[in-house]
Amino acid sequence: MQIWSDEEKPRRLYIVLISMHGLVRGENMELGRDSDTGGQVKYVVELARALANTKGVYRVDLLTRQISSPEVDYSYGEPIEMLACPPDGSGSCGAYIVRIPCGPREKYIPKESLWPYIPEFVDGALSHIVNMARALGEQVNGGKPTWPYVIHGHYADAGEVASHLSGALNVPMVLTGHSLGRNKFEQLLKQGRLSKEDINVTYKIMRRIEAEELGLDATEMVVTSTKQEIEEQWGLYDGFDIKLERKLRVRRRRGVSCMGRHMPRMVVIPPGMDFSYVTTHDSLEGDLKSLIGPDRTQTKRNLPPIWSEVMRFFTNPHKPTILALSRPDPKKNVTTLLKAFGECQRLRELANLTLILGNRDDIEEMSNSSSVVLTTVLKLIDKYDLYGQVAYPKHHKQSEVPDIYRLAAKTKGVFINPALVEPFGLTLIEAAAYGLPVVATKNGGPVDILKALNNGLLVDPHDQKAIADALLKLVADKNLWTECRKNGLKNIHRFSWPEHCRNYLSHIEHCRNRHPTSRLEITPVPEEPMSDSLKDVEDLSLRFSIEGDPKLNGELDATTRQKKLIEAITQAASFNGNTNVTYSPGRRQMLFVIAVDCYDCNGKSTETFQEIIKNVMKAAGSCLGLGRIGFVLSTGSSLQETMEALRYCPVNIEDFDAIICNSGSEMYCPWRDMVADLDYEAHVGYRWPGENVRSMAIRLAKVEDGAEDDVLEYVQASGSRSYSYIIKPGAKTRKVDEIRQRLRMRGIRCSLVYTRAASRLNVIPLFASRKQALRYLSVRWGIDLSKIVVFVGEKGDTDYEELLAGLHKTLIMRGSVEYGSENLLCGQDGFKREDIIPQESPSLRFVEENYENLSTALETLGIK
Repeated sequence: MQIWSDEEKPRRLYIVLISMHGLVRGENMELGRDSDTGGQVKYVVELARALANTKGVYRVDLLTRQISSPEVDYSYGEPIEMLACPPDGSGSCGAYIVRIPCGPREKYIPKESLWPYIPEFVDGALSHIVNMARALGEQVNGGKPTWPYVIHGHYADAGEVASHLSGALNVPMVLTGHSLGRNKFEQLLKQGRLSKEDINVTYKIMRRIEAEELGLDATEMVVTSTKQEIEEQWGLYDGFDIKLERKLRVRRRRGVSCMGRHMPRMVVIPPGMDFSYVTTHDSLEGDLKSLIGPDRTQTKRNLPPIWSEVMRFFTNPHKPTILALSRPDPKKNVTTLLKAFGECQRLRELANLTLILGNRDDIEEMSNSSSVVLTTVLKLIDKYDLYGQVAYPKHHKQSEVPDIYRLAAKTKGVFINPALVEPFGLTLIEAAAYGLPVVATKNGGPVDILKALNNGLLVDPHDQKAIADALLKLVADKNLWTECRKNGLKNIHRFSWPEHCRNYLSHIEHCRNRHPTSRLEITPVPEEPMSDSLKDVEDLSLRFSIEGDPKLNGELDATTRQKKLIEAITQAASFNGNTNVTYSPGRRQMLFVIAVDCYDCNGKSTETFQEIIKNVMKAAGSCLGLGRIGFVLSTGSSLQETMEALRYCPVNIEDFDAIICNSGSEMYCPWRDMVADLDYEAHVGYRWPGENVRSMAIRLAKVEDGAEDDVLEYVQASGSRSYSYIIKPGAKTRKVDEIRQRLRMRGIRCSLVYTRAASRLNVIPLFASRKQALRYLSVRWGIDLSKIVVFVGEKGDTDYEELLAGLHKTLIMRGSVEYGSENLLCGQDGFKREDIIPQESPSLRFVEENYENLSTALETLGIK
């Protein structure tokens, strides 16, 4: 791998980072305000700034959720915030926080409740990226769109967003987990306080794990902070096997086929830190005694306010301070630390304990988990009679955190991170920058951090005696304390942001070699010659001037003439058999997508399908006029089966702008000689295992005691990007999540859809789906997703739920679908429907069985 260098060729890269939850802003970050606003927020903001200051990077966008709620500061509702203003002559345009509207605008939503709104965030982010790609293309790329160099998702929710955007734009993706669902699930089960069901209800853990698995399916590279994270945390996932990853890497290096298998590359890149604020006066010259007299009077200079706030708790403020800094979350394990301190008499004699646990006004008003932790802390202080020995201030500003570290260093204290699991451990690096030795959990990032810094001790976070012994060792042995301090300061440069960005961009450039080079094109809107575009208008205008009722001066009233002219043009467009001659797809104002899966119990198309098409087109003509609306047919059937179903329908195949077949793996354009869209075929082909999954799918779909002919390949319905299989009536087959799990464990990445009333299984590329096909058309044809209306039934194929959520508008047609396939989506341990679809959405309406009410339903959606 070559180290990143911009000397060879000039670059102007556009990088997109995504961190969806929490309160994200550039200044005065409210870290610790809640469980969603912690180290991850600080990390992504500083990463965006550091990348923007790296030579060769033109723009960095950090996408997060826009929150316009009275519960939080108004700044979280600002659409754009500049993070880094580029220096003059740098050739960069800086870093920005871009806030995407998502979910209820007036509510702050914790990360566990954000899952149903992810499709809406994806659609909003896609719109922003496309607009930015066009704008940057005009500036630096000769008018050709400048697509992101990489899309980087942080945490499970943003990882799912990044995977969808990566598939929609054919752009490489990178994933950082920060903390992982399977690991948390195991830790919670070990504690024994909650059952599996309770954990899933409280933390939506199964939904989170599936998002992480999807991220592994789509990503080129996973950025980790430690080797332990790779082996002991990511190793728990179906989608990652460290031995298989090594084998596939060797095969690629030797030019040997990987047989359609893929494993993401795991790379360890230590988290970056900004050390510019660590000034020379952070030496130990002048300890606390020289700054504060015996009566606590200031002798040399004014003390930082936070020092006074902390020291007011202590009977003897000159003793070494054991500092813990985290949000009040059970997994941060502060209560075990407090027990260790309270039960070790020698440690209590030698040191004080400072607990910086976020900000609070009233414990009763905090979230349940935070209030439980803080209440337990107060009870333990009382139990061990630690008054005068433990500080727990209510408030601190983010700008005061450096002063908190300095105070601990002045007292020759120790920093401790006793978390059950710590993915990154940024606070350990911060502490080292101020010369503080550390004691840290042996689970996660601290293992590699302490190996690099050699400035402290690792402990088992469940063993309170080990915690007390390690703290006592560092506090009591001043030679060891001094050695750890010197080692930390000497090695801290390894965690600087420039070093991090250099490693980061080197690895991304290396991984991009594995990604296809094709990029999504935006179809230009053709300029029609005046003679062609206005020919009919001129004829109509002339006819009206001759045939209309003349006024005294021989001319029509201007208003009447304009009205009649518009009516005539609309009528002509409505009855013209080939409306696309006048309106190419790039000129459509809206798209109506018919995705109603109308099948009988045998999987045959019903007459309802034809009736719906007729009524949708009729409603479209009455609300906007047919020429302004494009029609898309989206189905799980093959093209041949779709054509057969349309045979007795009173519409021409040419009336459709696009036909999406085989569950989104194929697209045809009737206005272009009804041939397959080869651009779309290439677009969705990434990671398609092809022949390697053909026979494997049959084997994995069958249950152990099933008959040989329960699942058979249906060659006539298969295509270059899909394999179709007939399910014998009454046969038992595995559900989608079970088959997908088995494929992932073999390194095969693809999507599976049961269709035609569960009588057919389609195996298609990972990035192919009916929903992704709509995003593709939105970009190609320049039609905003909010201008798309999707018509579905109350039931459907196993991809049905994907079609309901997002920026597009959805009409659910009651009674149109008698038999669906959704019961084959996931098992009992899977996530629930409410984890996918918002309970209430202003973009979703129901239509009763009388489909002639379509026009009224469209009006309620604002389409008229």
